[in-house]
Amino acid sequence: MEHRKTYNAKEIKTRNDRLIIEGPVTAANLAGFEFHKDLIAFRPPEQQRKALLEIAQLPEGRIIIARTQDTIVGYVTYLYPDPMERWSEGKMENLIELGAIEVVPEARGSSVGKSLLQVSMMDEMMENYIVITTEYYWHWDLKGTGLNVWEYRKVMEKMMNAGGLEYYATDDPEISSHPANCLMARIGKNVKAESIQKFDQLRFHNRFMY
Repeated sequence: MEHRKTYNAKEIKTRNDRLIIEGPVTAANLAGFEFHKDLIAFRPPEQQRKALLEIAQLPEGRIIIARTQDTIVGYVTYLYPDPMERWSEGKMENLIELGAIEVVPEARGSSVGKSLLQVSMMDEMMENYIVITTEYYWHWDLKGTGLNVWEYRKVMEKMMNAGGLEYYATDDPEISSHPANCLMARIGKNVKAESIQKFDQLRFHNRFMY
């Protein structure tokens, strides 16, 4: 499958700044920006920067960023699911995962997350993919936001809806381990019925026989 990437961008105004939301960005573009010191949700900023550079070089990898003139303050990543997860078992070339989304605290409350997802979906190529995200409450910044799990889940779902992702049921044990966890997905308009059926088989291991 050919993974074409068409660059898109838009500018938004936050309380403190004007931000450029753009991507997919190349590794060379990424290397030219600073990483904000508060991008620490998954790993320290320099390690996260290195991880994003690696993703940007993958054929299917997509990075959309939110930045000031020279500093990245938010990002969303797309790539094939981890080989250890059930979502990779079908070896589907047209199934990619929204692997991470992060926005620094000072830029929150200005729809930066929504804008990252909206710019992601401006690329017509996204209509050829099933895009999934697995949401686990233990990854959520409950302390930083002061929200409880259900309030955070509502905010997160609303943000994902802005990118066209919707709730999908699954019997995945890790997702089923807590009622706030969930699978969300966006099925592009060019995705064929057999791919949707394969995705359904991945969602419910106990319902289908291979």
